[in-house]
Amino acid sequence: MARRRSIFLGQNSYRALEYAEECAKRQQKFSDEITTPFVIGAIIELGNCLNLLEPKSIAIIKNAYEGLKELFEQSGESMPVNKGANRALDCAVIQYVHQINIASGNLAYDTIKSSFNEGGQVYPSSNFTERLHIEICVINPESIKGYFLPRPVNEFNSYLNREYSNSDF
Repeated sequence: MARRRSIFLGQNSYRALEYAEECAKRQQKFSDEITTPFVIGAIIELGNCLNLLEPKSIAIIKNAYEGLKELFEQSGESMPVNKGANRALDCAVIQYVHQINIASGNLAYDTIKSSFNEGGQVYPSSNFTERLHIEICVINPESIKGYFLPRPVNEFNSYLNREYSNSDF
């Protein structure tokens, strides 16, 4: 039986706002998709979660990587490569995990949860980075149970109800 638990997102509304502002300034990969910086929280039931903070899930993606690598070697094609913010290899491995699940008749994943190291080191030789955070990828939209505006609303959504330009941030 799949382990079920709920998680309340919005613990890092500060980073969410930074990201939205960076997108509005066209400094992020999907920048063209965000024009007004805005933060919204969500209540997500993780459901059947590929939790990359747990050893079992790490073993799953390690095995998937090896299987994917073998397929690419057999086909003579080059493996995808991670380059900066473009995580082509990571994406291919996760997609392969889903293909393996479907082929094996296993329960599909509802969500994927992982830590994400971003930014420079907090201090020399640190494993902590300035923008370290948790990311959750929702595969099954039914996992999203609700939405909310993080509080204080004016702090995290200061661009609401007013005109702004790229020079505002």
